[in-house]
Amino acid sequence: MSDAVSTLGRKALRAAIGTAALGAATLAYAAGYERTRWTLRQATLPVLAEGARPLRVLHISDLHMLPGQKSKQRWVAALDELNPDLVVNTGDNLAHRQAVPAVVRALGPLLNRPGVFVFGSNDYYAPKPKNPARYLFPSNKRIHGIPLPWKDLRAAMLERGWIDLTHTRKLFTVDGRTIAAAGVDDPHLRRDRYDEIAGKPDRQATLRLGVTHSPEPRVLDRFAEDGYDLVMAGHTHGGQLRIPGYGAIVTNCDLDRSRARGSSRWGSETWLHVSAGLGTSPYAPVRFACPPEASLLTLVPRTTSTDPALDGSRGARFGAGARVR
Repeated sequence: MSDAVSTLGRKALRAAIGTAALGAATLAYAAGYERTRWTLRQATLPVLAEGARPLRVLHISDLHMLPGQKSKQRWVAALDELNPDLVVNTGDNLAHRQAVPAVVRALGPLLNRPGVFVFGSNDYYAPKPKNPARYLFPSNKRIHGIPLPWKDLRAAMLERGWIDLTHTRKLFTVDGRTIAAAGVDDPHLRRDRYDEIAGKPDRQATLRLGVTHSPEPRVLDRFAEDGYDLVMAGHTHGGQLRIPGYGAIVTNCDLDRSRARGSSRWGSETWLHVSAGLGTSPYAPVRFACPPEASLLTLVPRTTSTDPALDGSRGARFGAGARVR
């Protein structure tokens, strides 16, 4: 009897050690490798007016920048090599009150290109430590850190010619193509006031673009009802922790898990693109099965025959003499 108990004890101990080792390895991968495995997602979306030339849009979101994150800054700056026609930034750029210069360095040459932006909660407030259970069981209670210098970042973007779409409708041209764009303040903080931009965008525009930080369905529905071709958002981090074969565990908003990252239809006429973003909270610096990403969208006329599932990611090692693969 004692030998049997001893054997069972050894098996239980080995199982416990194995489980602990697997957990440690997973954590090391999620925090030490995947968190900085910068990735480029590419997709082709049929959203432009008939006969329009393709438009290349670079989507950057959720940098959550800390001053010392040099690798991230270099990689983002090198995205300029993609030669996008338009850059769309959907917020949560900051994670530290001294991070504005780091964000400006990261955006670097991209600020010389046409660009639009809205802000997210982590542009306004610094992150704070939170109970990890809040990740799995979100609540409507918001825990804000100290105010961040979002006005300084806004001034830097405006100075370089980018357009703040917060509760604003704008009509502008990009390489001879007319874009009607509008945006809202962060729905995650319930700062969105869609009524201020409500109404049909210019029907003669080559592209009708909606921009929001958090892809809350109540906001997406309004953009779709008004006839926008494409809505771009961030916030979800793609789930940040994904289970292979299952996908995102949560989206941190009311958007369903299947849309936590990438492109999908929202209604019969509107496309949605959600970026999984490039950062994490400094208090939860892990990603699993969801590498940090920027997105390059090739927009083509609606009459173009494309595969709706053409939305994938490719490793992209920009900077330091590297190239897109």
